[in-house]
Amino acid sequence: MKEDPKHIRISEYNYPLPDERIAKFPLPVRDQSKLLIYRHGEVNEDIFTSLPDYLPKGSLMIFNNTKVIQARLHFRKETGALIEVFCLEPIQPNDYVLNFQQTEHAAWLCMIGNLKKWKDGELKREMTVKGFPITLTATRGECRGTSHWVDFTWNNAEVTFADILEVFGELPIPPYLNRDTEESDKETYQTVYSKIKGSVAAPTAGLHFTPQVLDALQEKGIELEELTLHVGAGTFKPVKSEEIEGHEMHTEYISVNRSTIKKLIDHDGCAVAVGTTSVRTLESLYHIGVTLAENPDATEEELHVRQWQPYEKYDQIPPVVALQKILEYLDRHGMETLHTSTQIIIAPGYDYKIVKAMVTNFHQPQSTLLLLVSAFVKGNWRTIYDYALSHDFRFLSYGDSSLLIP
Repeated sequence: MKEDPKHIRISEYNYPLPDERIAKFPLPVRDQSKLLIYRHGEVNEDIFTSLPDYLPKGSLMIFNNTKVIQARLHFRKETGALIEVFCLEPIQPNDYVLNFQQTEHAAWLCMIGNLKKWKDGELKREMTVKGFPITLTATRGECRGTSHWVDFTWNNAEVTFADILEVFGELPIPPYLNRDTEESDKETYQTVYSKIKGSVAAPTAGLHFTPQVLDALQEKGIELEELTLHVGAGTFKPVKSEEIEGHEMHTEYISVNRSTIKKLIDHDGCAVAVGTTSVRTLESLYHIGVTLAENPDATEEELHVRQWQPYEKYDQIPPVVALQKILEYLDRHGMETLHTSTQIIIAPGYDYKIVKAMVTNFHQPQSTLLLLVSAFVKGNWRTIYDYALSHDFRFLSYGDSSLLIP
């Protein structure tokens, strides 16, 4: 029986991160960032364009193709108070694609800035979208934890909610950048392969890739596949409890195509993951397969990966078998894509099933992402972070990158 990750003390995952080491802006050319290479305990460095040199021919590399939405909406009350409504996840309809296509009404779970100034009543904002003058109205509903149900209505059936966010929304950049969003962020805070709208934070390990690097990977004989995990604001939620048992992981929505699962099976259930979001999705697939092995008729809700689920079951079915179970499930239901959600927490004590190497940036002290990295490198994260701090690496979302091969 492994150590119980619930009793990990988050204070053991702290390190000094001076503000000047946090990259406030990206480099002018994405792929010129530094690349730390950690291989079997050894650390050295290179430049990101050299990434293909470190991966074996025939590897399968998996990217998260989510696109960051302009999720922040600002309303000014008649009193002059500015209220920020930050769209976190769709509730009515609760499917991202359908919600973005809504005309006249959409409901979202939102975080509200300056909440005390918005006791009741509607917020209104006049705007012009696609040449139509419209009035957007926000009405606050029930409180759910730290968020609120918000109904948005507008008076034009030609305009979708996606159109409104595109014109009226602001891109949410990470809070620790301590600056306002700039026009340039609309481009630099998206990966070059982003497609599927729904994230409120970028999968930042992907920000280093350029079309040239993607071409070089394919020339090396590395196969590229995509999946989607929509990153929630919870990704920035600090661990407040002393032990991680007290930290509730946020739910994130994932979708993986049948072809990607098939490709994973062809590669013996082994992958190189770009970013912690791809890691969480790939590892969640294994646990979804375990659920289906036990209960082939599981509902979409039952396929949701609970936070501690990986630590409760020790029935070791091979990754390929788990993936095969998902494929059979999709075939039985005539589905091309697996849609479900995950709350997985990957912490020391976790046994990785599918991810054999990962590309990732440098994460905040005392964060769940640092726990994920520590679990991957068998607790050796300090070696990596001490090297990065003493060799002038840039940290966090717009910072430099690392390739980890345990």
